[in-house]
Amino acid sequence: MAGCLVHRFKKPLASWLASLLLTALSTPAGALAQTRGLLDLLNSVGADAPTLQPRDFSLPVPAGRTKNWLGTRSHPQELAILVLAGHADSQRLDGSGTPGEAVGLRGAAPMDPAITDELYWNLLTAQKVVQIGNQRGLNLRFYDPGLRTIANSNDPRSNWSVGAAHSALGGYVLEIHYDAYGPHGSGPGIIPAVLYEFSRLDEALAEEFGSYPYNYRGMLGAPRRGISMLEIDRLEGALERNLRNPLSRDASITAIAERVVKALQKGLANGTTGGAALKQ
Repeated sequence: MAGCLVHRFKKPLASWLASLLLTALSTPAGALAQTRGLLDLLNSVGADAPTLQPRDFSLPVPAGRTKNWLGTRSHPQELAILVLAGHADSQRLDGSGTPGEAVGLRGAAPMDPAITDELYWNLLTAQKVVQIGNQRGLNLRFYDPGLRTIANSNDPRSNWSVGAAHSALGGYVLEIHYDAYGPHGSGPGIIPAVLYEFSRLDEALAEEFGSYPYNYRGMLGAPRRGISMLEIDRLEGALERNLRNPLSRDASITAIAERVVKALQKGLANGTTGGAALKQ
């Protein structure tokens, strides 16, 4: 991506963005209180803070699901990890997430009529990842724009804007997704952030869930902004039945989140200690 602009978040911009987030932030009922650190993070950036440099990609375009990248960038064990729920701000727009097989094919009622079933499960899974990760000593935060329809992806409250800011400061951003059902979906795997050097966290997630090529579907918007996308699996079959069943729901979400956290721990296992978790 030669010629890609380098984001340089100076203190006035960070303060402005933080103030907007403070007024706009409204997490849904049951959401974890994990957003406060993000605002402190954005406000703490110095006027001349260094930024990561975007890289140029010259790897060949792959066919299908061939992995064409290797995650080698290491991180400090205190790395600030931001977890997002995919499609949290794109409801009633193109790209609002899959309805899932139960709704889309079998006529079941959606879990929440205001949002797609994918977003419903993305939110619960992302929050559980943060909860378990923090219990295991990781430095995780969850961000929810609160607004379910943000037409402008460059709006400072959007997943992409907040994720790009976090990534530019040296943090890691993971957006949780469930893939489309049937032939429309490609299955589980990590789509790595492509703006900077590929991360060992992405490599560990690829070992756990599988991987997509970095330039999947021509290179998606989130990875272009430094945000990695994790497809848990197609929202269908036994997975969806276990999520929808109140008797197995909590155990299913916990089991999925445990796998994500295990991979994040593995990706940080060889990291340094005592270093800055974010560029200051």
